[in-house]
Amino acid sequence: MQETTSVAGVDYVVIVVYFFLILGFGTIFGVRTKTTKDFFLAGQRFPWWLIAMSCVATTVGSYSFIKYSEVAYKYGFSSTQTYLNDWFIMPIFMFGWLPIIYCSGVTSIPEYFARRFDTKTRIVATWVLIIYLVGYIGINFYTLGIAMHALAPKLGEFWWAAVIGVICAVYVTAGGQISVIMTDLVQGFLLLLAGLLLFGLGLHFVGGFSTFWHAIDPPMRHAFSDFNRPSDFSFVGIFWQDGMANTTMLYLINQGMILRFLSARNPNEGRKAMTVVVLVLMPVAAIVVSGAGWLGRAMVNLDFLSSETSAKNVFVAVASLLCGPGLFGFVIAALTAALMSTADTLINAVSSIVVTDIWRPYIVREKPDHYYLKVGRWGAVVASLVAILLVLVYKRFGSVYQAHAYFTGAITPPLVVAAVLGGFWPRYTPTAAFWTILGGSIAIAVSIALPELVAPFSHGVGPEGYKFMRALYGLAVCGVIGVMVTLFTEPKSRESIRGLVCLPGAGAK
Repeated sequence: MQETTSVAGVDYVVIVVYFFLILGFGTIFGVRTKTTKDFFLAGQRFPWWLIAMSCVATTVGSYSFIKYSEVAYKYGFSSTQTYLNDWFIMPIFMFGWLPIIYCSGVTSIPEYFARRFDTKTRIVATWVLIIYLVGYIGINFYTLGIAMHALAPKLGEFWWAAVIGVICAVYVTAGGQISVIMTDLVQGFLLLLAGLLLFGLGLHFVGGFSTFWHAIDPPMRHAFSDFNRPSDFSFVGIFWQDGMANTTMLYLINQGMILRFLSARNPNEGRKAMTVVVLVLMPVAAIVVSGAGWLGRAMVNLDFLSSETSAKNVFVAVASLLCGPGLFGFVIAALTAALMSTADTLINAVSSIVVTDIWRPYIVREKPDHYYLKVGRWGAVVASLVAILLVLVYKRFGSVYQAHAYFTGAITPPLVVAAVLGGFWPRYTPTAAFWTILGGSIAIAVSIALPELVAPFSHGVGPEGYKFMRALYGLAVCGVIGVMVTLFTEPKSRESIRGLVCLPGAGAK
């Protein structure tokens, strides 16, 4: 019975070599980055397949392996709920949002808010979005710190996170979006390959799929968790927090994903990429990120793994049991790839917002482009440093899944509501957008101090599940603010928002 994680010297060699290869591969593209358009949009020259692989590499972060292995170990096949709920956003994104963003010529979501609404809305959206992106980077650093700490306990979780953060910052700072997309191509293939390889080895180890299936507890074989139980992983909580708030945020507002699609050759290439991501790559990714947790549960029931194995460390425990020296290092390198392919995207996204929405319009105007390129690179460095410090905050939560749910449920609703109403309702006013974001953010902050405000929206989920149900509370409050303020304020003329709203008479050209 396996109880501890065994790491051979060759595994450390594989991991270190991988670090240096990715660092070198990413920085090579710095020589091709001469302008801010190269740094943020990669010259808008990439085909659909490269965008698709880059998107899935961005979506599958290191927190995904740790987080979904953890919930798969505890709750079974319902861990796939999050990765299989992106389909509803496809038509909204492909035929509404993507043409608006791509054809309007904006570089960032706050820039879109400035053109669709006004300057004050752009400012408040900028700061909320930066908090979201930097916080997301911190979650990735934290989860990889957990995994690496399990391998080398002498170096704490925080210091492992710092090491990985510095590596990401170096190659993103050097090459920008070109480095991000090209390294993500490599890392995307690597993480999918490693995840599928690990799952295949696990099935062989336990004696085949039939043995694996029957070793899983019957209640854990369901595709969905119970409606409102358990409090920390109920269907209704996952639906509102992940399916509605987080998925919409990811594809419509997450600056990292937006930059991916803006780097495509044209909107049609972006549509092809979206189709492949949602219908092909995300279902594969659902198996990749959850497989170790399912295997861990089966192995415990078959006495191959200690029943005392913690859900937090099950990914590393299963990988250590299944993989020999060298191969285990490869799997951990894939975990590292997942972190880097998400964090590098978000770091580049933050630097683009710093330049596009803060520095160029409000602090230093009309400077040569190379000046703003330098500012963007410094923005990447600062974002990385702040995210590393956030690791100390995330360590206070009981699990990675709880930390992620708490964070996204509290941050995403105001921007989600403002973007959806702004993109699909011409009557929606600048004043309403401003108060949707600011007022909604305040209301959510108050609900953290007074959690009883979430109770009417909880669908019977206990207080432990409020971190999930806060997303529904936030969406409802922000929606009410947006509609009510719109009814009492003046909208912009249809001509002034042509190309910024997806409706007949005001749609994107």
